[in-house]
Amino acid sequence: MARRLLSRIKTLFLFPSPPLLTNPNPNPNPFGPNQTFLSSQFSTSFLVTKTPKKLKKRKKKESPRTRLVQSEPNLIPPLERLIDRDAFFRFLIKSKEFLSKQPQHVLRLDDAGKFYRELGFPRGRKVARFIQRHPLIFETYRHSDGKMWLGFTEFMEELLREERAIMDSMEVDRVAKVRKLLMMSAKKRIPLSKIYHCRLLFGIPEDFRDRVAKYPDFFRIVVEDDGKRVLELVNWDQTLAVSALEKEFLVDEEKVKRAFKFPVKHGKDLDLDEDDTRKLNLLNTLPLVSPYSDGSKLDLWTLEAEKYRVGVLHELLSLTLEKRASIHHIVEFKEEFSLTKHTYQMLFKQPRTFYLAGTEMNWVVFLKDAFDENGVLINKDPQLVFTEKLYEYAQMQKSELDSVIRRN
Repeated sequence: MARRLLSRIKTLFLFPSPPLLTNPNPNPNPFGPNQTFLSSQFSTSFLVTKTPKKLKKRKKKESPRTRLVQSEPNLIPPLERLIDRDAFFRFLIKSKEFLSKQPQHVLRLDDAGKFYRELGFPRGRKVARFIQRHPLIFETYRHSDGKMWLGFTEFMEELLREERAIMDSMEVDRVAKVRKLLMMSAKKRIPLSKIYHCRLLFGIPEDFRDRVAKYPDFFRIVVEDDGKRVLELVNWDQTLAVSALEKEFLVDEEKVKRAFKFPVKHGKDLDLDEDDTRKLNLLNTLPLVSPYSDGSKLDLWTLEAEKYRVGVLHELLSLTLEKRASIHHIVEFKEEFSLTKHTYQMLFKQPRTFYLAGTEMNWVVFLKDAFDENGVLINKDPQLVFTEKLYEYAQMQKSELDSVIRRN
C-alpha cells in the first residue's frame, strides 16, 4: 500500500497534468512581457551565427586593370566590340608580323614558347591551340630534320604578296603621314624606333627605314652620341600644315565649333540661359590652336596649351588607319607632342569628339565622327580593307575556301 502511494506521488510531480482552465490573456512572449530572447535562461552558444570564411564569396576589388572607362549609360557597344576583336586576333596579327621577318617565314615549333610575346599568346599556353583557330593562315609540318615547324599556308603567302603591293601603291601617302608627324613634333625630329614601334598604326611598311633614303629632300637620319637613330625633317611644307579640323571647318563650320568644349567658369548671379552659356563657352573655345604650331613654347597649364594638345591628338588620330590609338601609342609620342600625364582626363572632358573605350589602365581613344552608328569606319584605307578581309579568311575552315574563291 505504501509503495503504491509513493509511486503515485512521483508520477504527479514528474508528469503534472495540464491545467483545466486556460489563461484568457496568454502572453505570446514565453519569456515574459519585459524579456527578450537574449535574456533567456537557455544557452545559445551552440548556434552558428557566422558564415565560415571558406563559404563566403569574396567580391573581387575593381582595379584600373579591370574597371571600364565608361559607365553603363555612356557605353558605345560597337566601339567596345572593336577592342574585343583586337584581342581575338592578337595572335593572328602578332604572329603574321613575326613570321614575316623570319627566314623562309618559318619557326621551329619547339621555339614558339620562347617567343610567346612576339607571337601574341599567353605564357604557358600551347601555341597549337592558337594555330588551329586559323587553318587558312598557319600550318605546321615536319621538316627533314625530324622537327615540327610553323609557317604560313600557300594561300597566306599569296595574301602577303597582295598586301605588299598595296603598301607599295600607298607609299606617297605614307611619306606624307611621316612628314606631318615630324612637322607636329616639338623639335621636328622623332626617333626611328618610335616610328617603327607604331608603324602598323599609320600603315607604314616594315622596311620604311630603308625607304627613307629615297627621299633626301624630306628626311634626314641623324645618329646621336648614344647611338640612337633619329629621323629629322629637312623641309617644311606649308601645304601639309593644314589639320583635318581646318579642312572640316571649310565644309561644316558649325560642326567644328561643336567639336570641343572649354567652358567658362561664371557665377550663378549672371543668370545665363542655355543659349547664352553656349555662346560664352564658344568665345573660350575659339580660335583653336593649330597642331602644327610650336606647342613647346606654350605655358604648360594654360588654356592655349590644352587646346593645342587636344588639337594634336585629334590630328594624330586622323592620320591613323583606324582613327583610333591605344594609351601605349600615345605615350610613345609624349615628349615629341608636349603631352602631359593628364592626357586621359583631358580626353575624357571632350566626349563630343573622343570616345575612350576599354579599361582605365589599357584604354583606346576613338575619333567618334570617323565611325557610323554601327561602329564601321566611314572612309577606309585600302590597307585596312585588306586587313578586314584577312580577318574573314582567318575565321574560315579549309572547306569554305573553294566557295569563297568561286564567289570572288
